[in-house]
Parts: sequence; C-alpha cells; structure tokens
Amino acid sequence: MAFDLYAAFVPTIRQLLGALPGLVDKAEAFAADGSCSDADLLDARLAEDMWPLPWHIRACWMHSGYALDQLAGGAFTPDFTDIPTNWAAMHEMISAADRRMASVTPDEIDALADRNIDFVLGEETRFTLPGERFLLGFNMPNFQFHATTFYGILRMKGVSLGKRDYMGNPAGPMFQR
Repeated sequence: MAFDLYAAFVPTIRQLLGALPGLVDKAEAFAADGSCSDADLLDARLAEDMWPLPWHIRACWMHSGYALDQLAGGAFTPDFTDIPTNWAAMHEMISAADRRMASVTPDEIDALADRNIDFVLGEETRFTLPGERFLLGFNMPNFQFHATTFYGILRMKGVSLGKRDYMGNPAGPMFQR
C-alpha cells in the first residue's frame, strides 16, 4: 500500500485541529466559572521566554492552512501578526485553518513533494527543503509543538483536560479522504 504525502500530513493535522475547539471551550468555561480570569489564561505561558496562550493557536493556523498557501509559492514566511485576543478569535482561526485543510486535494499536496521550499525569516532565506521534508519535518512538528503547548498551558493553569481532549477523534479525519 502506498502512503502518500497527503495521507501523511492532512488527516493528522485535521485530527488535532478538530480537538482544538474543545480545548478553547474548556478554557473559556474555566475562566467563566471564576477559576481564573480570561486575562490570566490569555497571558499564560510555560516559561517567561515563550509565547502566550493565544500565539499557539496562531502557530497552529500558520503551520497548517496558511502553510499550504505559502508553500505553493515556493517559500514559507512566518506571519507574526493577528494574534487572537479572545476565545472567539481563536475559534475563528482554528475554523479558517480547518476549512483550508478540508479543501486541499491530494494532487495539491503531492505537487509540493519535490518542490524546493525556502524558509524565509526577516527577508533572509534561512534554509531550503524539498516540500515533503518541509511539510513533514518542519510544519508538522511545529504544528504539534504548538498544539501540545496550548494544551500544556491549560493543564498548568488547572483546566481539567485529558489525553482524549488533545487527540480529538482519531477515527474521524484520520481515515477520511
């Protein structure tokens, strides 16, 4: 059985994107019930030199839906603007990423496989990888890091979450095409 780039990237990203709205909902409910303030959660970070909670939703968007549009142009330039400022903005960013991931075709992903992609930061190309390595060795680990960090910050602050909250539905998008 052949395992193509689409199957390796898209279903896994969509599975975790599918779990993020539930994490956001639980965080919002945690703040609403008086366990802490919205500001306490929104400003929370695992370490002083790390991004705060909403940035991690932005990064999940960036390394999924946004990445597909960037890679089609042959370069990936991180977008550090428009950090969500509230729960609704986080939901919208997750929805936008999932809509883009749902619309991508296997042919669109496969067209990236052998194409060289430049990572551009500060108007300087930092490295170049074939599209397959860029998606699987750069975008996917970054996406997973930020989804995990979002979950970790919420757990650290006391939001009641378990592994299933993070994983979402492995039988959903993982097995759909």
